[in-house]
Formats: sequence, structure tokens, C-alpha cells
Amino acid sequence: MTTHTLEESVAKSPPGTAAAPARRRTGRLRRAGLPYLLLLPAFVLELLVHLVPMGIGIVMSFKELTQFYIRDWGTAPWSGMGNYRLSVDFHAPVGEALLHSFLVTVGFTLLSVALCWLIGTAAALFLQDGFRGRGLLRALFLVPYALPVYAAVITWVFMFQHDNGLVNHVLHDQLHIGARAAFWLIGDNSFYALLTVSVWKGWPFAFLVVTAGLQNIPGELYEAAALDGAGTWQRIRRITLPSLRPVNQVLVLVLFLWTFNDFNTPYVLFGKSAPAAADLVSVHIYQASFVTWNFGTGSAMSVLLLVFLLVVTGAYLLATSRGRRTTDA
Repeated sequence: MTTHTLEESVAKSPPGTAAAPARRRTGRLRRAGLPYLLLLPAFVLELLVHLVPMGIGIVMSFKELTQFYIRDWGTAPWSGMGNYRLSVDFHAPVGEALLHSFLVTVGFTLLSVALCWLIGTAAALFLQDGFRGRGLLRALFLVPYALPVYAAVITWVFMFQHDNGLVNHVLHDQLHIGARAAFWLIGDNSFYALLTVSVWKGWPFAFLVVTAGLQNIPGELYEAAALDGAGTWQRIRRITLPSLRPVNQVLVLVLFLWTFNDFNTPYVLFGKSAPAAADLVSVHIYQASFVTWNFGTGSAMSVLLLVFLLVVTGAYLLATSRGRRTTDA
């Protein structure tokens, strides 16, 4: 009786009802797999553009790869950790030069990031309130960031010329600063020239990010603070800077990574051979690889730089996340 009833109910059910759960499962699988399918092109490009060359570079760092093995670098003999030991032997010429370049890069990066953040934040705060001509000033402030790097830096090369450059003309000929015109592209002054160009083209990005962050701060907070008698500096200290903390944490990290890895600016400014005072790690690795043709040592230096940046980035993110949890608690 029961079997007959079940058979009758199945026979009376509309066609396709038994396949409905299967179609629903298929639909769920398609919806779940769609995001991964959309990410697949980006993952393939990332694999081809970054991950595969990175893996090849790591393999090259364990080989004695010189100009004699460029045609078939796979036949270069293995050196093990020899390239790494040579790079970190700070009593040898190669390691000593790398350490000097690393210290120059650290000092340059800290100064550049600090100045970019300071100038960008000051400009964003200055343009926070509406006034006539604010849109024009915003557009002018973003010009250095919008210009192509090569065009902008080449312009600075002409401005830093010793005999007919604009910088010496203003400082020495018009303002009479210094007994003689300075050499900006050689010697110790090259560090200040590089820092000037880096800050000039980097602070508009900080200005743009901080300006976007200021839009999320409610105006009622400033009005309440003004009613309580808080001055401009107190409002900035008590409202603006704490509200911008998440934005500034990301901004400082991005500026640090961009500046520490910057190759275009010193290369266009000084050429293949940067002065000792402006010998950044990126240009130093380029010289070790493509000027002296010692690709194994240059690859080892690149891996060491990658490890350093990963450690610094991880420590920074850990410290900022702990600080954020402490503030929220």
C-alpha cells in the first residue's frame, strides 16, 4: 500500500521536479566559482609578470652567473650561499659598498617619506575649507604627480646644471647664497638634489590621500570643538590626526616601499653611475648586475632587499594592528 502510494505521488509530480535540486546545486557552484573565475586573468598575469621572474631571480642568486654564461644561464655553476656571503661580508669591498648604499637608502627614505607626509598633510589641511580658487590650487598641487617621471626628472637635471641651471641662478646669482655655484649632480650635494626631486614628485600623492581621508571626518566634530573653545591646532591634534590614523598608516607604508625601491629617479638624474652620496640600493644592484655583469651577486642583493622589505612591512603591519586594537579597546 505504501509502495503504491509513493509510486502514484512520483507519477503525479510535475516533470523536472526531481532534477531541481541538481540544478540548484549547479547554480550554487557557478555562483561560488564566479569570483575565482574573474580573478583568474589577474592571477595569471601576476604569475607571469612577478612570481615567475622572482623565482628565476632567486635561482640565479645561487649561481656564479657572469657575462660568460648569459647565452645559457642554466649552465652556470652553482655557488650555494657564496653570493650571499659576499654581499654581507662588510669587511670586503662588495659588502662594504652594499652597506654604504643601504645606509644611504635608509636615510634618504626616512627623510623623503617624512617630508612628503608633512607637506602633503599641510597642503590638504590648508585646502580643507572652501575658498575662491581652491579647485585651481588642487589641480596645480597634483601636477608633479601627474607628470611622467622621465619628463619631470629630466627637467630637474637641466635645473641642477652647474653653469646655466635655474637652481644656481636663483641661489647664487640672485640670493647670493654661497661663495660659488654648487655642483648638484656630483659630490655630497647629489643627496640633497635627489631628495628634492623625490619630495617634489611624491608629496602630491600624500596630499591626494590625506584629502580623501579628510572627507570622511564629520564636520559636526569641528563645530562642537569650536563651541568648546578649541583652537586650530587643538582641533588638528584632537580630531584630524586621530581620525586620519588608518589613512596615514597605509600612506606611510606605501610611500616607504615606493621610495626605498625607487630606481627611475636616481637613474634619470645621475645616469648609470650614481655618486656615492646618492647611491641608492636600487641603482647599486643595477650596477652590480648590468655594469659589472655579475648577475649572481646582483640577484643575491635583490633577494636580500626583498627579505628586508618583507620583514619591515610585516613588523609595521603587526605594530599598527596592535595599536589599532589597543585604541579600539
